[in-house]
Amino acid sequence: MSHAVALLEKLVAFDTTSSESNLALIEYVEGYLAEYGVSAERVMSPCGSKANLIARIGPAAPGGVMLSGHTDVVPVAGQPWSSDPFTLRDGGGGRLYGRGSCDMKGFIACVLAMVPRWVEAPLQQPIYLGFSYDEEIGCVGAPSLIKRFYEHYSTTAHVIVGEPTSMQPVVAQKGATNLRTTVVGREAHSSQVNQGTSAIHVAARLVTFIEDTMAALVEEGRIDEAFNVPHTSLHVGKIKGGTAINIMARECQFEWEIRHLPTDNFDEIYARFEAFSAQLTAELQAKGKHVEITTEPLNVTVPGLADRDNDQVLLLAKDHLPPACCNHAVAYATEAGQFQGQGLQTIILGPGSIAQAHQPDEYIDIEQLEACEDFLTKMGSALERPA
Repeated sequence: MSHAVALLEKLVAFDTTSSESNLALIEYVEGYLAEYGVSAERVMSPCGSKANLIARIGPAAPGGVMLSGHTDVVPVAGQPWSSDPFTLRDGGGGRLYGRGSCDMKGFIACVLAMVPRWVEAPLQQPIYLGFSYDEEIGCVGAPSLIKRFYEHYSTTAHVIVGEPTSMQPVVAQKGATNLRTTVVGREAHSSQVNQGTSAIHVAARLVTFIEDTMAALVEEGRIDEAFNVPHTSLHVGKIKGGTAINIMARECQFEWEIRHLPTDNFDEIYARFEAFSAQLTAELQAKGKHVEITTEPLNVTVPGLADRDNDQVLLLAKDHLPPACCNHAVAYATEAGQFQGQGLQTIILGPGSIAQAHQPDEYIDIEQLEACEDFLTKMGSALERPA
């Protein structure tokens, strides 16, 4: 375990906030793997300042497992940390504090700590490592990693995405899309409301419609009780607009999201909003009001992970986890749905609790790292048998 903690200390020290490059961390991991004779391939971002990394341990044979983790972390700005977020701190009580300690450098550290054992093991099936960039801003990096992996490495490997699940297998997740809507009206003195169009008032009607759409989906019976929020959720997180209290606002902009059940379809849900926007625009223009409503996606839709086509990878996981483990579904988005979309059996399983992710004083329990290492040890032994 001391090896995993030492590796975690190294990984946390790299500021891989999504707005920054992750190349220093990638170079460190490449050097570490090279010490054990493992070569790795970079899959660069279009801008060239970030990279995914793919490596194989063991034979170029069918089957095996891809262990996937993202290298980026969320920002620390404005959060009341008790210590330097990028210095791993043992806070006592079996907890290690630092940005990314839980989400999800703890998993990557455990995986890397197993490399010396795996390179000496008589593996009959390969163990692949896949470390991505920019997961936290919409799972941006993973598609190019997955494409390269599927086309040049394996079409039969199973995938374990090591997001924090308290070492419980997660078989389903919601999809996610972030959007920005801009409303442009017409400025006028607030005493002359018949002369202008308040972008804020129009935006308010759109925001209300977004919440009403969520309620409508529930009324339609689109429910999956496996999730703690058992329906597709729509939420407005940011809004800004207006110049002064006595000026009808020319512009208002809000950012919102749709987190859809794997059984729901983003395009169908978004089409309801588009239709309402067009209807509202037509109504206002018919009254001689000027208004423009435009909506743009802030990320490519992150697909959900459906509880299907996962029997073999789920069996592999459960065979090497404590008997009490059970299947879970989560509302947060991961890269798992992208792997499943490529036709690879995929689950989510990793150390730490999602309740600690993105928080100030983020931490991971050492016992979670130990549980992860124990699982990886047993999993590696199972891959000493042919597929």
